[in-house]
Amino acid sequence: MQSMTSEARLRRLEDRAELTELVARYAVAVDDRDLAGISSLFTPDGAFRSKDGVMNAQGLDAVLEQFRDRFRALKVSYHFSHDHILSFGADPDAAAGLITAHAEVWRNGRALIGALRYEDTYRRHQGRWCFADRLLWFLYYLPVEEYAQGLGDPLRQRAYGDRRPADFPESLPSWQQYRDQT
Repeated sequence: MQSMTSEARLRRLEDRAELTELVARYAVAVDDRDLAGISSLFTPDGAFRSKDGVMNAQGLDAVLEQFRDRFRALKVSYHFSHDHILSFGADPDAAAGLITAHAEVWRNGRALIGALRYEDTYRRHQGRWCFADRLLWFLYYLPVEEYAQGLGDPLRQRAYGDRRPADFPESLPSWQQYRDQT
């Protein structure tokens, strides 16, 4: 592996900082219901999807319409990111990320909490980093009053009026391998 020049290393650090800020700006724009702000965060052909298939918007207009629809059900919300795992390849204008996060929302007259991951693909567009694809995974999405009992249940997605399987960790190969070895 060739070592990076000082200039390339500095650029990589700047890219990491910009990508971390992109993720933070997303949470603020969603919680503020700032559609113009959300629009500025995605590439024109960007996508926002969920692992369970409930959300599947391709292209900026579809992404914004999907958020409008979501906001009709979600009243107040608070999204906060935790850890960012970023990876870069040969293309200096492309990157990938895995983000761990939580959300607190008021949905259809109920307080809900969610633990989630975003699997992101980023692309530099017009000189700034944007989401090219954002895939949302849920560890749980539960009414607050069901948290203590629901966390241990594999049917931890309960925001839509039914009980659905969680997107992870049970579906992960590492989780299955661990379970099979114990």
